[in-house]
Amino acid sequence: MSDMSNVSALFAQAQEDVKQLPERPGNLTLLRLYALFKQATDGDVHGDKPGFTDIVGKYKYDAWTALKGTSQDAAKQQYVELVESLKSGASA
Repeated sequence: MSDMSNVSALFAQAQEDVKQLPERPGNLTLLRLYALFKQATDGDVHGDKPGFTDIVGKYKYDAWTALKGTSQDAAKQQYVELVESLKSGASA
């Protein structure tokens, strides 16, 4: 049970919590965190897709693109849930 006015506070807390994780998440999880963060803070993907040489940038852009149409509140909620699962060690 969470109301949307609270989700911003939870989102802010999750951004702090993610820095305190006992171990660094795997690359796919990091990508998902990045994409959810961008969707939550910037909304739908914008800007030019990075070029062929920028592999990491391209992956990040694609991960963000995959969330197109997700509301910012929903993205915040998913980010919070992902960080919570990482804190409990449930996710690789």
